[in-house]
Amino acid sequence: MDRIIEKKKWPAKRILTIAGIVALASLIVAAFYFTSGKSKLNQERERLSIVEVKKGPYKDNIPVNGVVLPLTSIYLDATEGGRVEEKFVEDGAIMKKGQPILRLSNTNLMMNMMAQQNTVYNTLTQMQINQNAAQQNTVNKRTALADAENLYNEAERVYLLNKKLYAEKAIGLQELKQSENNYNYYREKKALTQQILSQDSVSRSTQNAQDSRSYRGSQEALSIMQQKVADLIVRAPVDGQLTSLDAEIGENKTQGQRLGQVDVLSGFKVRANIDEHYLSRIFPGQTGEFSFANKTYKLKIKKVFTQVVNNTFQVDMEFVNEVPQGIRRGQTLQIVLSLSDETEAVLLAKGGFYQQTGGNWIFKLSEDGKTATRVDIQLGRQSIDNFEVLGGLKPGDKVIISSYENFGNVQELVIKN
Repeated sequence: MDRIIEKKKWPAKRILTIAGIVALASLIVAAFYFTSGKSKLNQERERLSIVEVKKGPYKDNIPVNGVVLPLTSIYLDATEGGRVEEKFVEDGAIMKKGQPILRLSNTNLMMNMMAQQNTVYNTLTQMQINQNAAQQNTVNKRTALADAENLYNEAERVYLLNKKLYAEKAIGLQELKQSENNYNYYREKKALTQQILSQDSVSRSTQNAQDSRSYRGSQEALSIMQQKVADLIVRAPVDGQLTSLDAEIGENKTQGQRLGQVDVLSGFKVRANIDEHYLSRIFPGQTGEFSFANKTYKLKIKKVFTQVVNNTFQVDMEFVNEVPQGIRRGQTLQIVLSLSDETEAVLLAKGGFYQQTGGNWIFKLSEDGKTATRVDIQLGRQSIDNFEVLGGLKPGDKVIISSYENFGNVQELVIKN
């Protein structure tokens, strides 16, 4: 007899295995579904800085800091070293040219000057001795010449007389020859004495010239020493204000050490530090502007110092047309320096987005303003307020320029009102 066999139900283990497989497949499908599209992030509109890209005048400019300085400053350096003995004025005093500022003392310098004075006196004394000796020598030679001339004249007289007497046969030939020999001898002696006197005159003149040069040289050396001693009293070189005076009583100052400066009060200039990146674009004649007491003033670059120190270089700027009333030495000015003339360009306002994107992309709003997506852009020059847009955006586009620090790598922002 046949027996009915009951159909067995699925065991629990098999059911659990199938359920696990289904759950895993569902998870994979869900992950693929949620990651296959763009990543999104919700943002409140009030927390975003949204601006419109515009077309307008672009002026390439940069911000620089400038310090107000006197138009002319003359430094006071110690011409000679010494100890500060006396201060006649204090820092900030208004000075007149030649007015004493301080006095230094230098014992070695004073001793050198006294030694040079003795040299001058000795030179003068020796020159007077030489002159007296030369004069006496000249007198002796003139006396010898006078004696020689007298003997010559007498020998000539006797010779001429004997010559006449011999012709008349009143005397013999021997007596005539003797008088002739005397005549010739004293004639040569007279000529020799005249030559010696002439040479003495030349020698005396040469000696006098040498003595005079030696005396003048010693006097000039003494004048220099006296000037060095006089320089121990530091005086104002021009009319102006004494500033940065660095000297105290009893302090030793070395030769060439900076003591202070005198600022000429005829005007002011501005010295600005500029990043070395702009060195090739800065030239004399370029202008800048700054605000002071709610008024705008203009400056012009007068001189460019091309030496780079600490990644910056300096320029001197002069005021154009008007100097602000009440401006003071040492005051700092915020200057907008123009690097080019005004041109038309597509402009994008500056913002915190640049720190995260480097200007390579930006979040651009959709037409309804409910979403913003990443778009690639190209930026060119930049001024204080704007970037020049070269590509990726057009006038009328609205973009987010606030910081992207909290956005991560999302591709799209959903903007909530």
